[in-house]
Amino acid sequence: MKPKGLIVSVQAPEGSPMRDPHVIAAMAEASLRHGASGVRLESPEHIGAVRRRCPQALIVGLWKRTYPQSSVYITPSWQEIQAVWAAGADVIAIDATDRDRPGGEGLASLVGRATRELGAVVMADVDSVANGLRAAELGCQWVGTTLFGYTEATAGQKPPGWDLIGELRSRLPADVGLICEGGIASADQAKQALSLGADAVVVGTAITGVDLQVRAYLARLADAA
Repeated sequence: MKPKGLIVSVQAPEGSPMRDPHVIAAMAEASLRHGASGVRLESPEHIGAVRRRCPQALIVGLWKRTYPQSSVYITPSWQEIQAVWAAGADVIAIDATDRDRPGGEGLASLVGRATRELGAVVMADVDSVANGLRAAELGCQWVGTTLFGYTEATAGQKPPGWDLIGELRSRLPADVGLICEGGIASADQAKQALSLGADAVVVGTAITGVDLQVRAYLARLADAA
């Protein structure tokens, strides 16, 4: 199973009224009805809500949780992997950077357990070409540029990770899906990602990020005042 086309990230920040599971499920259904190939969802609660409302949906699931002494927060441990899978995800997205993980369990062990014990497809959220290639070697079937610009090593760079896509596509095995995620703000940019070699593009804030979009508009209007 390779990713294709547009995957819509249907998420909302903590404290937002949009974070209600029924709202998330409605946005997910609207995205799928209009042709999205899948949705990317955060938390078992939201994954379950969408699975019940959209039984046939392709769901990329993750769970953002923070632990002391680790900056890894996207599905960081086996506990989150199991919960995301049990909630109904088809693909489990995990942080596949080279940072230390909470609990001491390494990426290789987690990917191996997810594929062997659960039979899950694993999406590696990476920040570099090297980490993407390593993730594929460990058994991740999908690789996404999700964390480019969001890790300590890439903090000075701004997504989308255009430079990652071409090199990853040329060096990854042909059967590993490549996804451009992060910073896609328009349909033209989404098209550019595919033209550079991505199999699919994940778009979140530009489509479903009501909270962040309103703030951005107001900030821009304030600049003009």
